[in-house]
Amino acid sequence: MTGLFKRLRKDERGAALVEFAFVLTPLMLFILGGLDLGYQAYLRAAVQGALNDVARTGSLESPTFTCTSGTVEEKIACAIKARSDVLARNATYQITTRSFYDFGSIGKSEKLVTDHNLNGTYDPGDCFVDLNENGAFNTSAGRTTIGGADDVVFYEVNVSMPRLFPIHRFIDMSPNYAIKATSAVRNQPYAVQKTPPTVCV
Repeated sequence: MTGLFKRLRKDERGAALVEFAFVLTPLMLFILGGLDLGYQAYLRAAVQGALNDVARTGSLESPTFTCTSGTVEEKIACAIKARSDVLARNATYQITTRSFYDFGSIGKSEKLVTDHNLNGTYDPGDCFVDLNENGAFNTSAGRTTIGGADDVVFYEVNVSMPRLFPIHRFIDMSPNYAIKATSAVRNQPYAVQKTPPTVCV
């Protein structure tokens, strides 16, 4: 019996298989993680490309899309989904569209014209440029439409899609991709841009 144990201890046949079994799990996680990151980057580029194309088409006076029903905003959302769905299977989309007077207005409040107490913020009685023409001062200057001629339209697309590989079961991460794409495009000057009114309330 002692001789058998000595022979087994010196026998290295099959050792590579055991060693490979120890390395296999981290190796597969590394490969799947790389493929997952690569697909996520590809998906982000595809969604951004689709948004850029659709945004350029939407800047025309009478944009033509393959989706023919609904408002222009609904047609734009439909076109973005149609171009992205080839890669983003079982995805959900959140598409927001806001129009601004110029690029400098994006993400900012409506511009103060008169600041009576010089505190830099709106107070009742101050005058401001009412960009969305609702008669009230807004901390976001945009309108929820694609606007008119020469207006700047800011698009934001958020896509949630199940991961291509179930890597989230082994690593602490979300089971879904979270892809975000944005684009700001000025509408064509097919007419004179409407000048927003100045309001004092």
